[in-house]
Amino acid sequence: MKLSVIIVSYNVRYYLEQCLHALFKATTGISTEVFVVDNHSSDGSVEYLSERFHDINFISSNHNLGFARANNTAIRQSHGEYVLLLNPDTIVGEHTLSDVISLMDSKPSAGCAGVRMIKTDGTDAMESRRGLPTPTTAFFKMCGLCTRYPHNRRVGRYYMGWLPWDKPARIEVVSGAFCMLRHSALDKVGLLDEDFFMYGEDIDLSYRMLKGGFDNWYVPSRILHYKGESTQKTTFRYVHIFYNAMLIFFRKHYGHMSLLLTMPIKAAIVAKAVAALLRTQLIQTGHAMGLTSYKRRKEPLYVFITSQANSDACRRIAARKGIRACFHCADNLPEGHTQLHLEPDTCTYVVYDVDAFSYERIFELSAKGCNDNISIGTFNKDTGIIITGDEILK
Repeated sequence: MKLSVIIVSYNVRYYLEQCLHALFKATTGISTEVFVVDNHSSDGSVEYLSERFHDINFISSNHNLGFARANNTAIRQSHGEYVLLLNPDTIVGEHTLSDVISLMDSKPSAGCAGVRMIKTDGTDAMESRRGLPTPTTAFFKMCGLCTRYPHNRRVGRYYMGWLPWDKPARIEVVSGAFCMLRHSALDKVGLLDEDFFMYGEDIDLSYRMLKGGFDNWYVPSRILHYKGESTQKTTFRYVHIFYNAMLIFFRKHYGHMSLLLTMPIKAAIVAKAVAALLRTQLIQTGHAMGLTSYKRRKEPLYVFITSQANSDACRRIAARKGIRACFHCADNLPEGHTQLHLEPDTCTYVVYDVDAFSYERIFELSAKGCNDNISIGTFNKDTGIIITGDEILK
C-alpha cells in the first residue's frame, strides 16, 4: 500500500463529499486506502457518505475526539508507506498527491511535506510555509514585525516569506490541513500529541520530525483550502482552544528556558487570548442589544461557467434559491472568469463546472484572477450541489 489518506470530519458532509470526489481523481494509479474519522457529527455525515462511497473506511466516534486523537485512531489502522492527513474542507489537484509522493520518494530524509494552499479568493495561504514559533519568532509575529517585514529572514521567519512560491523548499512546519507523512518516520518520532485537542499538533509533530533527523518540505502543488468551515472562529471555545494549544507547545518545548526569556512570551499569549475573548464578547453583546449598525449589503452575484450539458441544472438551482446570477458557456471562456469584466465592489461567486474545468485549472484561474471581491465555487453534476466558501446551494 503506497498511501493512506486520513480525513477527520465534523459536520461538513457536503465539503467532505467534494473533497472525496477530488481525492479519488488524484489517487488514480496510486495504491490508496482512505479513512474518514467522524467526530460525532450531528448532520448525518456517516449515513450520507457511506451510501455514496463504498470503498472508504468510516470510523464513527461516539464523542468528539479532537484532531490529534481522531487522526491517531486511523493511523494505527493504516498500512500505507505514506500517511496523508487531509482536512475535509480542501480540494486537491489531480496531480497533487503524485507530486508530493515523487518528492518524498526522491528524498529518503523527508519526514513530512505540505503543499501550496490557496484561499477561495485565489491568494496564497501564508501558513503553507511556516517556521517554528521559537520565542524570538513568536515575539516578532505577535508584535507585528513579521507582517511588516514578511521577506526578512529574521523577523519574517514565522511565514518564511522569503521562499519562492513556485519551487520546492525545506521548511520547518507543515500545516495539518495537508500533511503527508512517511510512516516509518511516524514510527520513530511518535504519533500526534493528544494533549492538543485542536490546533498546534501540526507544529509539535513537525518539530519532532526535525528533532528526529528528518526534513520537512514544501511542494508547490496547489490545493484549495476553504479554511475552517467546521470551525466557528469567533466563539469563546475557539479562542480558548487555540491559545491553550499555543501554551501547551511553548511549555513542552521551551519550558526549560529561563523565566526572563519565557515569561514575556507566555504573558503575550495570555494577553492575546484575553483581548480576543473581550473582542468576541463585545461583538456578540452589540449584536444582542442591537447596538451594532448594519450597512445594507449589496446583493452578491453568482457567475456560472459551465458546460452546455450542465447549464440547465445550475439555472434551476439559481432560480430555486432566488440568487442574482449570470451564465456563461465554458467553451467560450477558456480563460474562465479572467476574460470577464465583473462588477467592481460586488461580492462575486464564480462557480466552475468541474466537468468543464479540471481542479488544477480552476486553481490556476483563481490565482490568475484573484480579487478581494471574487470567491471561487464549484458545481458537480454527480452531486447536484454548488459549493462556495460561504454556503451550499442545492
